[in-house]
Amino acid sequence: MVAVKDLATAAQKWSRNAQAGATEYGDNAQAAAQRWQVNTVAAKSNYQQAVAAPGVPDRYARGAQKAGAEKYGRRIQQVGQSRYTEGVGVAQQDWQAGFQPFAQALAGLTLSARRPRGDRANYRRVEEVGVRLNAARLAQLGGASS
Repeated sequence: MVAVKDLATAAQKWSRNAQAGATEYGDNAQAAAQRWQVNTVAAKSNYQQAVAAPGVPDRYARGAQKAGAEKYGRRIQQVGQSRYTEGVGVAQQDWQAGFQPFAQALAGLTLSARRPRGDRANYRRVEEVGVRLNAARLAQLGGASS
């Protein structure tokens, strides 16, 4: 028989040690940023093969089923809600920089004339906005606009 330590005690030890390593994690992760980028870009074909492999969608769905809605909701309350507030606060400049090309695309758009309320021609204005935003998105991604 294999001796297994008390699981509750092991979980407490894991949590305590993992929390104590937060500074080390931050330092090491930041130091690896350049290597992460290079390796991630180099793994493009591996990623495509992995997500297209047989059974991946089924495994993904089984993982979501196993975790369940209860855990998802509980973890939002325990962790996600406070991290959301903090994350939004530190992301303000990134959001502004990320949205800038779209704001610029919209600012340069001259919409067709507005028609009376209910006129189907007004939907053309929505299409014009969608086409302009999609072109800006594709330009960012390096794709061709359609």
